[in-house]
Amino acid sequence: MSRPFEGIKVIDITHVLAGPFSTNQLALLGADVIKIENPEDPDQARNSGSDHALNECNMGTSFLTTGSNKRSFTVNLKTKKGQEIIRALAKEADVFVENYRSGALSALGIGYEDIKKINPDIIYCSLTAWGQEGPRGQQTAYDQVIQGYSGMMSITGNSKTGPMRCGPQLIDFATGTTAAFAISSALFHRERTGKGQYIDGCLTDTAFILMGAQITGALRTGKKLDYQTPDRGQATHSEYMAKDKMLLLGASNHRQHSRFWELVGQPERAYKSDTYRQQHRSNEAEALRKLIATKTAQEWEDFLQDNHIPAARQRSVEEAIDDPQVNHRNIFHRYKDGSHGVDGEYTVPVAAFKYAKEGPRVDNPPPAFGQHNAEILRDLGYSNDQILELKNSKIIG
Repeated sequence: MSRPFEGIKVIDITHVLAGPFSTNQLALLGADVIKIENPEDPDQARNSGSDHALNECNMGTSFLTTGSNKRSFTVNLKTKKGQEIIRALAKEADVFVENYRSGALSALGIGYEDIKKINPDIIYCSLTAWGQEGPRGQQTAYDQVIQGYSGMMSITGNSKTGPMRCGPQLIDFATGTTAAFAISSALFHRERTGKGQYIDGCLTDTAFILMGAQITGALRTGKKLDYQTPDRGQATHSEYMAKDKMLLLGASNHRQHSRFWELVGQPERAYKSDTYRQQHRSNEAEALRKLIATKTAQEWEDFLQDNHIPAARQRSVEEAIDDPQVNHRNIFHRYKDGSHGVDGEYTVPVAAFKYAKEGPRVDNPPPAFGQHNAEILRDLGYSNDQILELKNSKIIG
């Protein structure tokens, strides 16, 4: 057995997070991903993260997050010889992914139409902030800018905090996931038809898709979207302060709602219609505030989960990843002996799913800057003298 993308070659000219995460997901499933960087201007992710010592040696934790299983190649794309190398790589590749400003690679002679001429079957994916064309097609942005632009911040937070940015780079990771799915679909389509594909993906589209349920409702009813706090919806689908910590209660459907009230000794509140529950929400919520405050959040979590009622106490990230269930799922890979340019242990995420056989896995650690330059050029037929000449002329690192 082999993983789905073994034998698939990916040219990865992406930086920061969304693009690198998309190619990382392909690499974990067996693709040969060649990460392209400027020898004098590394991916800024290499210099970003909480470990400042690693940032100084181009192995920042932001890069480690998406670098596993990739090969690193540094080349100056603004030189003719550098562009020739990229075209040579692309001629033999299956997938080409880039996330520069719209039209930037076309100006260098390595845009989709250029690559298509030498490799008609290529799957070429471009990721930008607003898409390739349109009034904002030439503008640039990052995750938090799009969170503000899309309105996502306007429905995150509450009346006291005001609009808030989501803590994680939600849009970046979702765009990367979407791009990996789009590329996989295009590869499947090519397998059936023999035809290549161009993919135009963007952060803004992803942001709106993530808010799809809210947008569908707002456009239908005409009601202005407000903060999406836990206090919306049913009273039994909200948050309440227990003796010590916050409890997130999720008795959402009719069956769960009724079972909850029976379990806590208030059967008169069970088996009510949705309309009744909405009309009497404030009364239910007040009863719940008093009830939940009688026990600790962990006691409630244990009791309710034992009775198949969705509930969990609020945890820190550190607490959550130390939970036995998370350890059982094994979605993180721990490098116990360090790796290229990284001393000591560190942990990176793998994938949010499993296969029964041959699923995503880490084979190799994130590469050092330009680690595979000679290896990749030799595969293209370059001699040692030619490689040295490219290095001396600063076309490669």
